[in-house]
Amino acid sequence: MNAPTALFRMPIDLRWRDLDAFNHVNNANFMTYLEEARIRWLDRACRPWISDASIPLLAAVQMNYRLPIPYPAEVSVELFAEKIGHSSLTLGHRILDGDGRLYADGHCVLVWIERDTGHPTALPEAVRSAASAGG
Repeated sequence: MNAPTALFRMPIDLRWRDLDAFNHVNNANFMTYLEEARIRWLDRACRPWISDASIPLLAAVQMNYRLPIPYPAEVSVELFAEKIGHSSLTLGHRILDGDGRLYADGHCVLVWIERDTGHPTALPEAVRSAASAGG
């Protein structure tokens, strides 16, 4: 099965403090890496993605831990659009190295809501366009 085309790719600078007692990147830091990649993609490709009227919320995250990330390593996070809904965007993610070794994959669901009511609202057009166009 071919990997989907990435919307965004972000190299990760591993830090010594990211490691656990087994000298691998702690699994909780995988989520931090994904969060940083999502925010950077939104901020670079999807302006405006947040407003006085609406904001995205993380509704779900699914993570498959495939291999521990050793230290040191050169890894990147890749994001790709899996599903574009009316008020939600499902972003697939992968953490891999330059040789294509897969450390983790999965997806997350972002839902845009009205700040005042907390009810779902339409995706900002900039987000829909960037996700549809591949970047």
